[in-house]
Amino acid sequence: MSARKFRKRPVIVEAMRWDGTATGSAMIVDWIYDNDAECQYYAPGEWNEEWPTVAYIKIETLEGSMLASSGDWIIRGVAGEFYPCKPGIFEKTYEPVEESGK
Repeated sequence: MSARKFRKRPVIVEAMRWDGTATGSAMIVDWIYDNDAECQYYAPGEWNEEWPTVAYIKIETLEGSMLASSGDWIIRGVAGEFYPCKPGIFEKTYEPVEESGK
């Protein structure tokens, strides 16, 4: 068996880029909770045995908990799931969609 090539299907996702601020995290956390998903914002200096002690958003994904760092994109996928994506990967994978009426 050998590897085959695949092209990503053209799907539209929603995404927000986190600027690393508490205000920015509140907007993302609200967006995630408004869509019946789970996450938690941790401020700089908070101590937690399970995760690092820098500002991050912990997002419950289909694969388990994932951390979003400042600058990461938070994506809402086609099944309504949320997950973080590093900026370089996001820019290579997605392009803006023109929204009608805007």
